[in-house]
Amino acid sequence: MRRLVLALLLSLPALPALADEIGSVGYRFKWIGPNDKIVVEAFDDPDIPGVTCYFSHARTGGIKGAIGVAEDPGEASIACRQVGAVDESKLDRLRSPHEVFSERASLIFKSTQVVRFWDAKRRALIYLTYTDRIFEGSPRNSISVVPLGAR
Repeated sequence: MRRLVLALLLSLPALPALADEIGSVGYRFKWIGPNDKIVVEAFDDPDIPGVTCYFSHARTGGIKGAIGVAEDPGEASIACRQVGAVDESKLDRLRSPHEVFSERASLIFKSTQVVRFWDAKRRALIYLTYTDRIFEGSPRNSISVVPLGAR
């Protein structure tokens, strides 16, 4: 029964990303299908209105990319900024670490994630992006820090 439940969970498609695509640039020409590109996307922290993260990552083109079965490279970069007022009364109740964004990087086994940490001592939000696989992850990562200032 456990194997059946696990198989069903693995076969479900990932939930749609909650990011807005800002733009992209091609970096490798493909004769058939879309070119490989670097995509810039933005998402708002779901728990902290007033903080937006921008991240860039590679998206594989070609025939596999066109039909959605390509595996994207496991590299991403992130920059998060305070873009509005932050309700600081919520900060000390934040779960840390906490996944705030996830996007598929292959059909089912690979995803790019953003995890938020709260550093109460320094009053800073830290956002870490990395790509993981069910069987083998990668240590490639990028961080961004949003300082909120002293009380």
